[in-house]
Amino acid sequence: MLNLKTKYLGLELKNPVVPSSSPLSVNVDSVKRLEDHGAAAIVMYSLFEEQIIQEQKELDTFLSQGTDSFSEALQFFPEPDEFHNVHAEDYLEQIRRLKEAVDIPVIGSLNGVSAGGWMKYAKKIEEAGADALELNIYYIPTDPQMSAQEIENMYLNDLKHVKNVVNIPVAVKLGPFFSAFANMAKRLDEAGADGLVLFNRFYQPDIDLETLDVVYDLEFSDSYELRLPLRWIAILYGNIKANMAATSGVHTAEDVLKAIMVGADVAMMASVLFKKGPKHIERVLNDIQSWMEAHEYESIEQMKGSMSLKSLNEPAAYMRANYMKTLQSIS
Repeated sequence: MLNLKTKYLGLELKNPVVPSSSPLSVNVDSVKRLEDHGAAAIVMYSLFEEQIIQEQKELDTFLSQGTDSFSEALQFFPEPDEFHNVHAEDYLEQIRRLKEAVDIPVIGSLNGVSAGGWMKYAKKIEEAGADALELNIYYIPTDPQMSAQEIENMYLNDLKHVKNVVNIPVAVKLGPFFSAFANMAKRLDEAGADGLVLFNRFYQPDIDLETLDVVYDLEFSDSYELRLPLRWIAILYGNIKANMAATSGVHTAEDVLKAIMVGADVAMMASVLFKKGPKHIERVLNDIQSWMEAHEYESIEQMKGSMSLKSLNEPAAYMRANYMKTLQSIS
């Protein structure tokens, strides 16, 4: 009997496939379908710092203090009725509904940047019944006066603030754009992160050449994007205590298997579920089992980290030598 179980954020999961934070969790019936088709847990859609501040009628003051440096400047921030669920209390109620409706763990998602009153919602998310919390720090540092050290300290301080107010496990979801990412991951680990979610997708604006407007549209991910998290999870495996989740580009059973082999504890997907529906999880799990049977693996734990930097006979594959070999492969 194949064992697909894994552990993530102190939670015993029946398999490593977890739908990532997205509007998929807005509807209880949608989450129940994801569970029915094999999802091991669900990460809630994000509750944004700006949503909370708007409700507190503080947004104008907050944004006017840093419109040049804050990633969501006032002129680009959606009106309240553009949010799929603007009310923070509704978010907490959705957690309660999901906890009553499904048996899989429910992971809250809090998306913010600055230390402030919005962080009290971390505790409220815990009190609503969430099994863990994903702290999604989505920040684009546009202020040339802001140093790398200040940015890194902001991430660490956000984590410490949240850890101080909750008892549930906390994962940090972050992007790859740090001068020394391995060091940043280690510092987050030492600051108490129970997990790291690699990586956040920074949605890129486009330009409409006819209207001369900045265009905001969503491009779904593809499996190629998984290569970046694969590389860094492979490098970090065994060097930090925190669990790791691979996200961005997880579409197929092969993607999940690769993520586990480099050292991820779970693989998170969303784009493919919008394209193919909840039943796709069932197909992915069946394909994982078929691959494991064909290659004589008995459990997920058996393969975890087997292709990490520490496990390879040629660890240079994840470092600079890989660049030269890739160029040589063209000819």
